[in-house]
Amino acid sequence: METTVRTLAVPGATLHYEVRGSGPVLLLICGGIYDAAGYAGLAGLLADRYTVVTYDRRGNSRSALDGPPEPQRVDVHADDASRLLAEVSPGEPAFVFGNSSGAQIGLALVERHPEQVRTLVAHEPSLLMLLPDPDHWESVIADVERAYRDGGVGPAMETFGAGLGMGGDPDDHDQDHDSAGHGAGAPDPEMLEMFARFEKNTDFFVGYEVPGFGRWVPDVDTLRRSQTRIVLVAGEKSAGEPPHRAAHALAERLGTTAETYPGDHGGFGEEAEAFASRLHAVFSAP
Repeated sequence: METTVRTLAVPGATLHYEVRGSGPVLLLICGGIYDAAGYAGLAGLLADRYTVVTYDRRGNSRSALDGPPEPQRVDVHADDASRLLAEVSPGEPAFVFGNSSGAQIGLALVERHPEQVRTLVAHEPSLLMLLPDPDHWESVIADVERAYRDGGVGPAMETFGAGLGMGGDPDDHDQDHDSAGHGAGAPDPEMLEMFARFEKNTDFFVGYEVPGFGRWVPDVDTLRRSQTRIVLVAGEKSAGEPPHRAAHALAERLGTTAETYPGDHGGFGEEAEAFASRLHAVFSAP
């Protein structure tokens, strides 16, 4: 399947994005340290039915900022997604899937630009402030900020991972090759380049994204009133973890029930075929 690589200038950055397939537009929004390559496997499985768009979020990998790094805001990333949709799907609402902080961006996109989204599937959004103990999570985020200020990326990631209790942070995805949509085995040069980008992204993620994204709270009333269909999803293997609980917490506030998809927080890569089937079923429903 041919992949077309393009760029889009947005305020403060230039976005790298990739387009595969044909049919209605499906935007895949990655989270954490991932970039467009993290969705390569899932995109390939859906490109026979959709025009699948993946991209590197601002400040990550090939989507360079115009200036130095600065604290990131969910609404700015949502506006990036809106501008990208205006470019690839002008005048037509698109399907959107987001994982983790990418799911947060998808929710903010629905809040700010509901006319652009037909259906959103939000997989384990990291909405820490919707959990029963927001003061605890504020303390965790403050500890991460302090660790980054005093010691840099290593101590900050250790603090974040310990605070989440997931054996690593939910956006790190430092898993096997399958979790990035690649087959197992010895890494090829393309894969090595991808993991090098992810490693570089880690500093930006923990230093500039975690504070703003970790404290972000969706406008539940606006989401509840929206005509956009919102499907919350939690992983079969991630029960008890903060993003899994957050998906259920938001679903409850929206008066719905979170669906269970295969795998854990990175299930879209490890269980790409099952995810593609489930997503198509949601998007093709009347």
